[in-house]
Amino acid sequence: MSNPSIGTSSKAKVGSSQPSETSFKRKRGVFQKDLQHMMYGFGDDANPLPETVTLVEDIVVEYVTDLAHKAQDIGTKRGKLSVEDFLYLIRKDMPKLNRCTELLSMQEELKQARKAFEVDEEKLATLE
Repeated sequence: MSNPSIGTSSKAKVGSSQPSETSFKRKRGVFQKDLQHMMYGFGDDANPLPETVTLVEDIVVEYVTDLAHKAQDIGTKRGKLSVEDFLYLIRKDMPKLNRCTELLSMQEELKQARKAFEVDEEKLATLE
């Protein structure tokens, strides 16, 4: 059939992460709808198999949790966790790094636009 080493390596990853999952109970299925839409956007069926969505959710949650723990380890050396810790971890993955910096700059632009909008509202309120 298919390459058995692929199945064993993925099982090894899942098996190694299970002790941490048993110590930290999480609600399963929280991201099901979002992942279904994302999977469809990336070319999957509009209604993917529930087992597939569950597997993708487990992989994503494990990745994000691992990334957060690594960032926390880096942040404790300086005493606090910051965005730069996450950027440091993904520095070698250029598409992720570029997307993160793009999203951070858009967040800053939105923050400034909201601030300018609030100032304009306050000026209008004082004029009335």
